[in-house]
Amino acid sequence: MISKRYKALPQETKKLKQDTIENLLKIVKKNCTAKFNESVDVHFRLNLKQKKSEANIRTVLNLPVAKNKKIRVAVICEDEKLEEAKKSAADIIGSDDLINDISAGKINFEKLVSTPKMMTKLGKLGKILGPKGLMPNPKLGTVTNDIIKSVKDIKSGQLEIKNDKDGNIAASIGKKSFSDIKIKENYDSFLKTIMKEKPKGIKGNFILSAFLTSTMGISYKLKLDKQPS
Repeated sequence: MISKRYKALPQETKKLKQDTIENLLKIVKKNCTAKFNESVDVHFRLNLKQKKSEANIRTVLNLPVAKNKKIRVAVICEDEKLEEAKKSAADIIGSDDLINDISAGKINFEKLVSTPKMMTKLGKLGKILGPKGLMPNPKLGTVTNDIIKSVKDIKSGQLEIKNDKDGNIAASIGKKSFSDIKIKENYDSFLKTIMKEKPKGIKGNFILSAFLTSTMGISYKLKLDKQPS
């Protein structure tokens, strides 16, 4: 059953002319009529040919204005780095004991950080961690000897950017309660990161289309500046 709230929202947004994020933010926020603080999201459709030889986008971004989401972080390190790990804000810290817990299916965290030395032991847990998206990755800064920085970045609202098989990327860039200026700041940072990750050999526009929406709202097409070739 369609709610009265949803029926009250405009339905023909695809027929509307695309507009700048500055103008669309006002409209999207106006449509945030749910009883909770809705997220403001951006969706990009990228010019990526999904073949095995084609590069995918996978990186991280520390948004200028974080949402302060609580994330449980676990750290696996060798015994000699346990004291350093304890100085971080990690929720779970361990060495071989934590690896044994994961092997037994005890996964009480949302992000996992590992030192390079422990990755050889973690390799055998690929079938457990991989499908859950928990395997540490150097590209994401989760395979590192700088445990304190890695945990701090994750806890501060670090955004993981990864395209799906159809070349789409989506991310939350703020909340309804954020000022338009703060959301625009996050959007600009996100857009800049995407463009920096453009694989070599891609001809024409890298971003084919972009849309702005909210958790319970509808999508509006974003007007993009001319992209460098």
